[in-house]
Amino acid sequence: MSSLFKSHEGFCPDCGSVLPLLQGVGGVRCYTCKHEFGPEVFGKMESSYTIQFNSRPSTGIYDSAPSKKKNAEDEPEGPIVERRCPACKNETMSYATLQLRSADEGQTVFYTCTKCKFKETENS
Repeated sequence: MSSLFKSHEGFCPDCGSVLPLLQGVGGVRCYTCKHEFGPEVFGKMESSYTIQFNSRPSTGIYDSAPSKKKNAEDEPEGPIVERRCPACKNETMSYATLQLRSADEGQTVFYTCTKCKFKETENS
C-alpha cells in the first residue's frame, strides 16, 4: 500500500497522525491506524532529556552543624504587608484571603500580626 500522506519524521506515513515516542527497543505502533513501523520512521530525529532529583530534606542526623529547629509559631501565615497592628502597633502583618460570601461580593481578608499574632478580618 502506498502512503497517502507526504511522510514527515515522527508522523505516520499511512494516516498522518503523530506517532508515539520511540522506546529503547523495537519500533512504534500508530495509535490511530494501528500500523507498526521500525525506528527508521523517525529519520534523523534526536531527543534528549534531563533527570533532576529533589534533594533530601535535612534530618539533622548526619549534619555537621547543629540545626536550629524552626517553631511553627515563628512562621508568618501568608504574604507580609505593611499594616499596623491595632494591638501592639507592629508595622507588618501577614494575610490570607477567602471567598466566604457570594461571588458578586468581595473576598474576606484575614490579617495576622507578625509579632503578637493578633488576628483581624476585613471584608473588601
